[in-house]
Amino acid sequence: MANLDQLSVLVVEANQGMRAQLRAMLEGFQINQVQFAPSAGSAIRRLREQRFDLILCDFDLGEGQDGQHLLEDLRNQSIIPPETLFIMITSERNYERVIGAAELSPDDYILKPLTAGTLQVRLERALNKREVFLPLYRAITSGDPQQALDYCISAESEYPRLRIDFMRKRADLLASMGHTERAEAVFRDILEIKSIPWARLGLGRMLFARKEFGEAAKLFEGLVAESSYYLDAYDWLARTRKQNGLADQACAVLANAVELSPHRLSRLRQYASVSMDTGNFAKAEQTMAEVVRKGKYSDFRDPQDHVHLVRTQLAQGRVAEAEKTIRDLEQSMPGVASGAVCSAFAKALIHQNTGNIEGARVEINKALEIGTRAQLNTELKHQLLDACLEARLDAEGSQLAAEILRNAADEATIEATREVMKKRGRNDLADAVEAKLHAEVKAYVANGASLAQAGDFDGAVKEMMSAVRKMPGNHHVLFNAALALLRHIEHKGWNERFADQARALINRARRLDPANARLEAIINFSQTLARKYGIQPSSAMPPKPGQAAEKSDRLAWVR
Repeated sequence: MANLDQLSVLVVEANQGMRAQLRAMLEGFQINQVQFAPSAGSAIRRLREQRFDLILCDFDLGEGQDGQHLLEDLRNQSIIPPETLFIMITSERNYERVIGAAELSPDDYILKPLTAGTLQVRLERALNKREVFLPLYRAITSGDPQQALDYCISAESEYPRLRIDFMRKRADLLASMGHTERAEAVFRDILEIKSIPWARLGLGRMLFARKEFGEAAKLFEGLVAESSYYLDAYDWLARTRKQNGLADQACAVLANAVELSPHRLSRLRQYASVSMDTGNFAKAEQTMAEVVRKGKYSDFRDPQDHVHLVRTQLAQGRVAEAEKTIRDLEQSMPGVASGAVCSAFAKALIHQNTGNIEGARVEINKALEIGTRAQLNTELKHQLLDACLEARLDAEGSQLAAEILRNAADEATIEATREVMKKRGRNDLADAVEAKLHAEVKAYVANGASLAQAGDFDGAVKEMMSAVRKMPGNHHVLFNAALALLRHIEHKGWNERFADQARALINRARRLDPANARLEAIINFSQTLARKYGIQPSSAMPPKPGQAAEKSDRLAWVR
């Protein structure tokens, strides 16, 4: 049985009377570690400072926020660990929103009116369920997805009542590792058992990843037709429409979603972007102005939104309004990271729009000189690159393109970067930058391998960690740096700091290139070394006999 009296709880509830009622109920269960947050923003700030076992959250939080938005922010921003329980309290009219086709769902829900008996039963049930899932969460946290998958498979048989839950976790793990077809098969198996909206959404996501946009669209269309509350389905349907070159239809889908849920900043940004693609600059400006307004009260506000707003205004020749937007940026977010870069870049856009090329060059160089440009998203960096090329700042553009490609997370980013240069007629620049970076990576890896083969394992680690600092987003560099650390441990003895660094690098490499078949081998190699030195790896299950040794023997430097 669950020990409720040991729980630490954060109650997120806007209504003071309901907070008092929940406090009395929790104290009746001998739960004394209880804190309260009256809004989503205060909850986020509290959770950044302290970890809780349980979050008890009302769906309706006011201020344009709801419990589902908060859950998505907390999970997507990794503010709470996977073992933190999130239970939603909702009225019957919002019930469908809670159990709909969301990619992220609460651990449980409780319908109002709420009684102490119902709350106690649900808390105990959620805690008992968490105990079953803890080995899975520990494997994920320790960076061992294969162990997590193995545990899911065994648990599906051991806990038949939770079979679908573990199948969902397995499908999501496979998707995160880049095994799209295997994840698709699991979602299909779930749908053979029961037609669940989130499983249909998951299947559609996998079809989208395999560029089967037509089949994916059919699934998303079906979900939207069944219920207007399946908002994630709207987002994915809009993406498929855009991929099929149907920007007008994508815009219409997002317009419906925004009308139903007008406060989600990520959806509003997407709507503004598609509106720009369709030439509806007035709608794009209206939407981005709303993003900027709402963002001022958000814990995830972003000065880049002001730049996008400036672009929508300049597309309509509204220079005075664009200048006003920049002043608002400088006044409202003076201490926000990347704000100065965004201000300089936005001013450069105005200069380019008004034909002041020299003024544009000055502001572009100012933006490039500020180190915080690394915090810009890739889309805005591409726009800054385009501005460099338009202003004929070839050297500066080449440097920025190299920075983007050094941190490119996938082939799509590389293609998009090349496309920016191609549209400006600078294929020569793209070829030169890519050739230079390829040579850099090859040299780093060759030097690291050469030092290791000569027995200079300290030198190999130093070389590869220097490469990581220069190319923190290159998955080849990350992989080989992890290998250098593990080879050092293999030949010079256990080093806890190096083991932790290797684990972190492997996790980063997996996020950037989840389909890399060599990841399983290097994870197994890491576990083999831990056992060799009598270190117990933090994993859910032991690896299969002989598996780790066999695969670690085949590990080599990736040049």
